[in-house]
Formats: sequence, C-alpha cells, structure tokens
Amino acid sequence: MSKAAKTSYDATRARVETYFDKTATKVWDRLTSDAPVSRIRETVRRGRDDMRARMLARLPDDLRGARILDAGCGTGMMTQELAARGADVVAVDISPQLVGIAEARMPADLRGRVTFAAGDMLHAGHGRFDAVMAMDSLIYYTATDIRAALENLGGRCGGPVVFTVAPRTPLLMTMWYAGKAFPQSDRSPVMIPHAPARLAHTVRDIGKIRDVGRVSVGFYISQALEFAA
Repeated sequence: MSKAAKTSYDATRARVETYFDKTATKVWDRLTSDAPVSRIRETVRRGRDDMRARMLARLPDDLRGARILDAGCGTGMMTQELAARGADVVAVDISPQLVGIAEARMPADLRGRVTFAAGDMLHAGHGRFDAVMAMDSLIYYTATDIRAALENLGGRCGGPVVFTVAPRTPLLMTMWYAGKAFPQSDRSPVMIPHAPARLAHTVRDIGKIRDVGRVSVGFYISQALEFAA
C-alpha cells in the first residue's frame, strides 16, 4: 500500500472506529439482536440477514479444516455461522466494544473455534486464510483503498475474498444524502458508492472480481462481490 493510500485508509478507518465504538454501539447491539426495532431498522436487519446468507452461500456447508477471516465481524453473527460449519475463525473488528459483544454472544460450544481481535482487519499478523468474509466493512472506502485492501487480503488467502460495497444507485444515494435512514446522532460515516464493473477494472491487474448479487430490502441496499487473486 502506497503512503498516500495508507493515509486515506487510516483516516477512514479512524472515522469508522469513532462511529462504531463511541457513537452507535448500542444501536448496532440492538439491531443485530432479536430486540424490537423501528420499521426502518427492521428493513436493515432483514437486509443484513439476506446479505449474510448470500455471502455464506459462496462457501461450502462443511468448513472443517478451513481457516477463515471475518473481517469486520461486528457483533459476531457471521462468525457464529462460520464456526457452526466447522471453520476456525479469526473475527476482527475495529471496535473493541463490538468485539466484546461478539465474544459474549458466542455459544459455548463454538468458542474454541474462534479467535477474536480488536484492530485493523488488514493486519498481517492475523495470518493466512482459506477465505475472507468482509460484510459491509469496506463500504466507506474509496476504490483505491478497496484495491489496496483486496491486494492485501488476496495475497494471504487461498480462496475467495467475499465482500460488499454500496452500489451506485439513485435510490440509495437519495436515501443516504437525505439522511432518512437514521437519526443524526446515529448516522454512520458516508458510504462511497461503487459500480462493480468499474471496481473490477480497478483491480484487473491483481485479480478478478465477480458480481454475486445485490440485496435491496427497504433502507438496506448492498452489493456482494467476490475477489480472487
């Protein structure tokens, strides 16, 4: 990663950390539980459930012997499903508070399969993997930052890097910039929309991106992509 790219990535990561660890931890704790939420947030919850299922469908049902990175694990919903399939999971999130929630929610019979860590999902110290899942953890980054992240992760991954981006759609941008999805105090850093074809062109010399589908449920709109180095 170039110095300029690292500066851009680090600046965005700092904003994301402030949001999830200091501003909206309670919001995301509730959103990813079975607690009652508003109708708007219910669409986000359902959309995230659909997206998680779509991403998991890219991996075998039997993951015994596989080491998988859950990059941006949040409160651990993806982590639990990966561990339940038999994978050894490294669950990383920029927010120590969300990692704490994920650890507390992990069923006792799956805890031995999971290593939790708070910090940068791109840190080389996390090691090598058979697959990487990055659900909604790259949606705030520029194409240059995403390219650098995929080069980093793809170089340490023997299988797919399955990730999501905010698609470039008029509906998503209208909702986002109008600020209708969440109250001001809960609003996350601005997502950067990407067209899959353009992003694929950006990374063409380091690997290939495959479009694996979009999920659009109310106020949740996200595009799943798969990168192979």
